[in-house]
Amino acid sequence: MPTIKSLEDLKKMREEALRKQELKTTTGKTEIVVGMGTVGIAAGARETLKEILEFVDSHHLENIIIRQTGNIGIDSFEPIVQVILPGQEKVTYGHVSPEVAKTIMEEHVVKGKLVPDYQVKG
Repeated sequence: MPTIKSLEDLKKMREEALRKQELKTTTGKTEIVVGMGTVGIAAGARETLKEILEFVDSHHLENIIIRQTGNIGIDSFEPIVQVILPGQEKVTYGHVSPEVAKTIMEEHVVKGKLVPDYQVKG
């Protein structure tokens, strides 16, 4: 726990806590979940996550929450990315390389079009 030395420090801590709480609130926001279990990481999930973060940053996208999770449970499809657009069902994509991640971000997240070639049917 950081030491509070002034009222300004306390205000900064409060603002940071509020910002973190806001990031956890997904209502009305697009959510992207990257499976970061052992198998996912071995299959390249770190690079996939990095590409998604860079895409969001370089395109100045807002209202997007990017989360990491453990094993999603379908190891043969790793790396796995799930996209949840506001008011829509979760879509799971498999074998998501950085290049595929960029395509998913451009087509599904930005344009709202599914990318069926990489979609994992449940």
